[in-house]
Amino acid sequence: MTGVIQAGFVQTAEHLHGWFLRGVRANPNGVALRSGATSLTYRQLHERALALAGDLVARTNGPRRVGVLAARAEYAYAGILAAGYAGAAAVPLNPDFPVERTRRMLGAAGVDALLVDAEGAAQLPTFADELGAAAVIGEPTCPPLVEPHVPGPDDVAYIMFTSGSTGRPKGVPVLHRNADAYLRHIQGRYHFTADDVFSQSADLTFDLSVFDLYAAWGVGATLVTVPQQQFVAVPKFVARHGITVWLSSPSVISLLRRVRALKPGSLPTMRTSLFCGEPLLAADAADWQAAAPNSVVDNLYGPTELTVSCSVHRWDPELSPALCVNGVVSIGSMHDELRYVLVGSDGEVGVEKGELCVTGAQMFPGYLEPEDDAGRFLDHDGCRWYRTGDLATTLPGGELAYLGRTDHQVKVNGVRVELAEVEWGLRGLAGVTDAVAVAVDGELHAFYLGDRRPDAELIEELGAVFPRAMIPLRYRHLDEFPLNANRKTDRKALAALLASE
Repeated sequence: MTGVIQAGFVQTAEHLHGWFLRGVRANPNGVALRSGATSLTYRQLHERALALAGDLVARTNGPRRVGVLAARAEYAYAGILAAGYAGAAAVPLNPDFPVERTRRMLGAAGVDALLVDAEGAAQLPTFADELGAAAVIGEPTCPPLVEPHVPGPDDVAYIMFTSGSTGRPKGVPVLHRNADAYLRHIQGRYHFTADDVFSQSADLTFDLSVFDLYAAWGVGATLVTVPQQQFVAVPKFVARHGITVWLSSPSVISLLRRVRALKPGSLPTMRTSLFCGEPLLAADAADWQAAAPNSVVDNLYGPTELTVSCSVHRWDPELSPALCVNGVVSIGSMHDELRYVLVGSDGEVGVEKGELCVTGAQMFPGYLEPEDDAGRFLDHDGCRWYRTGDLATTLPGGELAYLGRTDHQVKVNGVRVELAEVEWGLRGLAGVTDAVAVAVDGELHAFYLGDRRPDAELIEELGAVFPRAMIPLRYRHLDEFPLNANRKTDRKALAALLASE
């Protein structure tokens, strides 16, 4: 094999691609990646990454940040590994994203090199100013790297971008030690093996993909990409590939319910089912558990800045419903190497209900642009804590309940209203299967799925539950909610619908 990995190499896997190298050692001839009609063994994917890394090193004299502008297929996965092999931070980019967003991400990341497949190459003329003298690499032409670079724990492993309040994407650099702490917790909790088959449903620009890739690769398991068109037929896709580990945002559950594809017992091969990225509703958790009776169902919570997820609750059909608030499953308990505090609106630390702030081994060091750090950190008890912007409260037994975003608290006629609570009330209306509340200019609007009903009836029913200030005055029935690239409900798109009226 090109670039033989010496016995004992990176025994402690203190860097991110060290988890893939574990898989190479443990299962070199096993399938590492199945994407469409393409299957690559660990040996093949390793050699592909070494080949790309050879070009990166030869053409940049050692890159610092490597963009990977490629569709979610073999080239992109090899490219992300190659960035790490070359000693650089990987910056995943999506050719399907709006050009202006990719331009801003490239400019903020300051890439030394850009790996591109055919789709990415077609966009290159658009990004000439942002790329400058950066090397652009398609298929490798230089000798492959002999062996992967070994980065330090405080080197940046990858950079993801989140939406900023100003519309400018915020770069989140995650260190190798942050990712390693996360993966150690994950493997210690789930004990995955080479016999597992993982779904890979998240876009590579979304940090849920870090779980998919490295939790699978760290044990020599198989990773299977889930094409977007398969989200309406998950049980068939899961059965065809023998998937045992599923991770996605919860929106897939309501989608499957609407197309009548989520039936009791329809996911018998599933062993571990994980949901993250947006609130998991109790009804959704119960339906998935019924469909996957042999699986544990865990609700993961965490922002990108805390490395994929930082807390977890295991669904128990008998015990979990009592811990739900506004119909949302508990976000559970913090990972072992993390601590949290709740901060009240007046700045008091240690309240029972307030903004969730977290510190510990998974916390990133700060945004790419220092000005983005303003207001995002709390100095307390000799530590720096990340302010998540999420409201939470403690539950009996010590777990946490998610109450919504701090920026989802709105004032209606001078009354403070939590949009999450309004949505809970809407979901309780006859015939409504899901709902999203949006506030525009101090007025509440509701979008809902299910049976179409007259606005007056909905208002009357809500009047038995809520005071007037919490009752939306306008309602729009939809067949489905718009989803963003991360398959989360796109609230900005819903607000844009209102603006277009």
